Amino acid sequence: MNIIGIESSCDDTCVAVFAKKSEIIFERKVSQLAIHKRFGGVVPELAARAHVDNFAPLLYELKKNGYLDEAFRVAVTYGPGLAASLSLGVAFAHTLAAMFRADMCGVNHLRGHAFSPFMSIFPVRIEDFFPHLGLLVSGGNTILFEIHDGFEINVIAETVDDAAGEAFDKGAKLLGLMYPGGPEIEKLAKDAERGRFKFPRAFFGKNEMKFSFSGLKTSLRYMLENITDDDVFAKELPSICASYESALVEPLVNKVAVALACKKYNSMGVSGGVSNNLLLRNKLIELARASETMLLLPKLKHSEDNAAMIAFAAHIDRAHTVADVRNFDASLKICN
Repeated sequence: MNIIGIESSCDDTCVAVFAKKSEIIFERKVSQLAIHKRFGGVVPELAARAHVDNFAPLLYELKKNGYLDEAFRVAVTYGPGLAASLSLGVAFAHTLAAMFRADMCGVNHLRGHAFSPFMSIFPVRIEDFFPHLGLLVSGGNTILFEIHDGFEINVIAETVDDAAGEAFDKGAKLLGLMYPGGPEIEKLAKDAERGRFKFPRAFFGKNEMKFSFSGLKTSLRYMLENITDDDVFAKELPSICASYESALVEPLVNKVAVALACKKYNSMGVSGGVSNNLLLRNKLIELARASETMLLLPKLKHSEDNAAMIAFAAHIDRAHTVADVRNFDASLKICN
């Protein structure tokens, strides 16, 4: 039967339909970017209020397109994320399940991201691509992991402080750029000199499997304190962005390279909002070619938070979904 996916872990209200023919046949995302942009980041209370307003029109679209007229399952993100936003998504899922007597399951948000690169090759048998090396980079997470037979996920490395996306956004704020910061930095850095300014790269070139980006952000703040001339700052801004972007991307690629040198993987993938960064994608493409490892890249819209990945994960990962989303103790989280 069809699977209706629901995602509301942060500030995007999303629904999608995964058909019994093994393809995404419908997906909608209502962005709250315009609401949060003026605050320089997501305001949880405003995000929750917007979800309340957004779910009704999405329900109407599902009904109008006939996706509620045949048997379906409901798959909803149950965590991690903003508590109020998650609870509204779960409430919406409960409503759908009760109204149409549908089965319902909870999907871990990180598992959705972890499996999203396989959406680009489905419906082939994804187990043939295991063991799989994955990099999840977003505003809240920076995790290098591997997927084994049985769909088990083991963490290889993760950040000890800030996530990569958080470092992009906080760095952009220090530079006076608009939220979200990653695309703004990338835009300014496009044709600029990358080595002009020196920024630290924590744990770089070492086999110690950790990420750290708080020192990078602090280094940027100290550097900006020494630039007191506004004209000089305006002139150097593109090169500052390019150097900062490189200092964020290179440690990510470095740890992927270390993992590939230690073990043979049948495939590798990248997911999360930061994975839309073109420099990161190009570096990983180069690394995949050099290591002769297949690189799986989800569509740009499926790298960010989306409901298609939740429906997809519920389809391929049924043994690891929660039968009732009130059971928050189920062992679904990516863990060591």
